[in-house]
Amino acid sequence: MNTDLVTKPAISLIGVAVRTTNAEEAGPNGRLGALWNTYFASGIAEQTQVSNSHLIYALYTDYESDASGAYTVVIGHERVDAQAAVPSGLEQAAIPEAQYMVFKTKRGPVFEVVLQAWREIWAYFETSPIKRAYTGDFELYDGRDFNPADAEVDIYIAVK
Repeated sequence: MNTDLVTKPAISLIGVAVRTTNAEEAGPNGRLGALWNTYFASGIAEQTQVSNSHLIYALYTDYESDASGAYTVVIGHERVDAQAAVPSGLEQAAIPEAQYMVFKTKRGPVFEVVLQAWREIWAYFETSPIKRAYTGDFELYDGRDFNPADAEVDIYIAVK
C-alpha cells in the first residue's frame, strides 16, 4: 500500500451522516451501505452550494476514543459558504487542518478495496511509531471517472 505524508487545510463539508462503530459495520446491522444509498439519492451536489462537486468526501469524525469506539461518518462535498444555513436533512462537518498520512487503495470493486485498505491501515498503526490523531480521517472519491467496479481511493488518516 502506498503512503505519503501531506498537510491539508481545514475544509467545511455538507452531507448526510450516521453514527456507528467498526463492530457494528462488521455485522449485519452496518449503517454505511445505507448511508451511501442516502447520499446518492439525495442529490446533495445539485441541491446545495458546493465547490468541486466532483469530489466526494467520506469523513470519519467525532471519534469516541480510537478505532474500537463510536464515530460519525459524513458523506458529502466541500461547502462554498460555511456560514450559510444547512438545508434540512443535511449535516455540516469540518475536516480539520492536520498532517495526514495518505493511503491509496488497490484498484478494484470499491467496497472490497476500501475495506481491505482500512484493515491494512488498522494493522499499520498497531506497530507504527507514527500515531493516529483521531481528529478526522477521510476517503476522497473523484466522481468524474468513478467506476464502482474498478475504483482506486485515497484515504487520509490524521496523524500526530
